[in-house]
Amino acid sequence: MCVEQAQRLMMAIMLGIIMGLAASGMTTLAFILQLFMIIMLIVWATTNFCPSTAMLKKILPPCDYSKQDS
Repeated sequence: MCVEQAQRLMMAIMLGIIMGLAASGMTTLAFILQLFMIIMLIVWATTNFCPSTAMLKKILPPCDYSKQDS
């Protein structure tokens, strides 16, 4: 598994946890976590920097899509 795949998997797991919290009635915590994810995605979109990807790069190899296409 490479960095980008691991980061997407972590986002999907986090969204699942948020949905579970909202369904179980913990809407305040779900709202706070969802707001955090939205802010992080906006930061990633505007600056092309994602803290989770930066940390994962220290333990996982990057996905090299250019080699897979050829």
